[in-house]
Amino acid sequence: MIARTALVTGASRGIGLAIANLFRESGIEVLAPTRKELDLLSNNSVDTYIEELNRKIDILVNNAGINPLAASTEVPDSDISDTLQVNLISPMRLIRGLLPSMINQKYGRIINISSVWSIVSKPGRIIYSISKSGLNGMTRAIAVEVAKYNILINAIGPGFVNTDLTRKNNSEEEIRNLENAIPIRRLADPVEIAEIVAFLCSDKNSYITGQTIFIDGGYSCL
Repeated sequence: MIARTALVTGASRGIGLAIANLFRESGIEVLAPTRKELDLLSNNSVDTYIEELNRKIDILVNNAGINPLAASTEVPDSDISDTLQVNLISPMRLIRGLLPSMINQKYGRIINISSVWSIVSKPGRIIYSISKSGLNGMTRAIAVEVAKYNILINAIGPGFVNTDLTRKNNSEEEIRNLENAIPIRRLADPVEIAEIVAFLCSDKNSYITGQTIFIDGGYSCL
């Protein structure tokens, strides 16, 4: 078995933690930088982190994200810049910085954690929806450039997942209403998202690239 190393952002909790744990269980070494080590709000921090890496990265999972809620007429400039920076620009910079090594070794797996809000939306999600839609487009664009190097890149679009972020942005009553609106009638467990990521990053996946796969219990089908 070939030893692999994965870089997972936002791996301290929720989906990111579930992904990191599954990777470790399968023998993959996981780098899970703290915000102090890798501040996604700072281009300099991202670039410095890449420059100081002393090992090759085989797998990149851009999981970290923020979701400030505001109406289109009220969204502050700081929310616009911060959300685009964390959810779209920093993932792009990480990919750009790690691709040369992946191209050189003729191997790489990249996962961008998008969202069901990239194809559907509701009030207050304007900048989040924009950032995640951009992430889907970036996934497709990079996929066609790097497929010839055995580098596969896909996006995962979770629906409502039982995470701290979901509970921060929704009251208990809202969560119950959400569960009733989902065809499967429950929130996803983070492990259910992580299982798909693990497959796409494994050697079992040799042909899926450029896709955005939605894991939402049927919510986006309504």
